[in-house]
Amino acid sequence: MDPSTDPESLRLLADSMRTTMVAASGAKLDAALIDLGWLDMLDEIPDAAIPLVFGLLGETGAHAPALNDVMLRAAGAAPGGTLPLPFAGGAWVVWERGDTPGSALDELPLARWAQGGSLSPAALAAGRVAVSWWLVGTGRAMLSLARQHAVDRVQFGRHVSSFQAIRHRLAETLVAIEGAEAALDAAGAQSDDPDGLAALLAKAAAGQAALTAARHCQQVLGGIGFTAEHRLHHLVKRSLVLDGLLGSARELTREAGAVLRAKGFAPRLAQL
Repeated sequence: MDPSTDPESLRLLADSMRTTMVAASGAKLDAALIDLGWLDMLDEIPDAAIPLVFGLLGETGAHAPALNDVMLRAAGAAPGGTLPLPFAGGAWVVWERGDTPGSALDELPLARWAQGGSLSPAALAAGRVAVSWWLVGTGRAMLSLARQHAVDRVQFGRHVSSFQAIRHRLAETLVAIEGAEAALDAAGAQSDDPDGLAALLAKAAAGQAALTAARHCQQVLGGIGFTAEHRLHHLVKRSLVLDGLLGSARELTREAGAVLRAKGFAPRLAQL
């Protein structure tokens, strides 16, 4: 077994990265990830590195321009730079490697790219998989907050976690997240996908799962979830931005339908 993919080695690496992401974000985290061997991992064990790093970005709420590295590598270019990224509604943005916020919805350093651009299918598919893991991690963070609130909150002499409506919302959120992760696993196992359909569907599922988590978890938390002091509203905004990046769930669902109509059949994307 390759020691870099040994479960214990990955667990220790995950613990180290989680600690780093809690302490730093943006350009500082970018530098810290490189010190931790992020670029080497991306070259040697991308199937383990991408879910690990982007899932932890979602869980911790940190951000770094690592998406540029994933897509540049898939395009055959050197890491460390930036490239234009499609955004929902036909817009294009650049994920800058500095800390200047450019988004009206979040602190992410996204700057509008007026000229538009083009991406290779491989780069687009790799980027969609990476953002999908970020969305899944964000969804899990929201679910964790809502679950803990339901366990702690007492109303009418009972913990609200005992209420059926609360349980249904938490269960539907978990099902959506697990379904998105299953779609991502299928996309990672897909060796022949020239249209990038598996990655497209995974991104659509992950975006929808994060939006489902945002809606249900906000209902479970109630008014406290809107307060500036609570972490949930940051995660909700992050979900909205990431869903729009590289195509929103709604746009990608329509795009998938167009691909299937053009093919005239639905290819097998997962072995059941």
